[in-house]
Amino acid sequence: MANQVEAMRTELLEQQSQTNTAMISAGDSEQSPEQHYRAGAYGLLASLLSRPPDQERLDWVSGFAPVEQTGDEMALAMSMLGLAATTCRPEAIDDEYHALFIGLGRGELVPYGSWYLTGFLMERPLGRLRDDLAALGFQRDPGVHEPEDHAAALCEVMQLLISDAVPHNRQADFFNTHMADWCKRFFIDLSEARSAVFYRAVGRFGIAFMEVERRYLSMQV
Repeated sequence: MANQVEAMRTELLEQQSQTNTAMISAGDSEQSPEQHYRAGAYGLLASLLSRPPDQERLDWVSGFAPVEQTGDEMALAMSMLGLAATTCRPEAIDDEYHALFIGLGRGELVPYGSWYLTGFLMERPLGRLRDDLAALGFQRDPGVHEPEDHAAALCEVMQLLISDAVPHNRQADFFNTHMADWCKRFFIDLSEARSAVFYRAVGRFGIAFMEVERRYLSMQV
């Protein structure tokens, strides 16, 4: 696990220092590098799942391509994501994103917690999530019409919890309650989706990071 954490931490921090596209808020200078890399990884996943990346974002992600592939799954996933960002064009990824997540009525995948946990949208897991978000002080943006249990929204919440230095046990509670039981399955499906090319690499990155997070959040700190 230490190699996974160090590889990802180093690359995310180096890439952040080389671009004006910050994945976490400025003003978090008191956070440890470990927390910066976690917030950055969640922010990256949130951005790639919420909308197709533009060329600027792809150029940023392509910086992961030279990551040394030491047999460590996290490092390998980062390198593969970087290579995918180097070789895929924004227009093709836009088409891919729509086929995967939008489609004609429904995309190939349905990236919502309620769907994965119950087989239906807007079910009890969403209600529990809304209660927990309210308890954490999050308010729904009236301009956002997607349910809060979208994978991108949950990654964004975890990014904010880390950036706001919410205690480890509350981060673990949120992850275990609202993400652990389905997010890795979603990323596995994404990595195997028929319509996916660039997003296969996003799925592999998500699988590896979810496993790192599961182990990290299971630790007592």
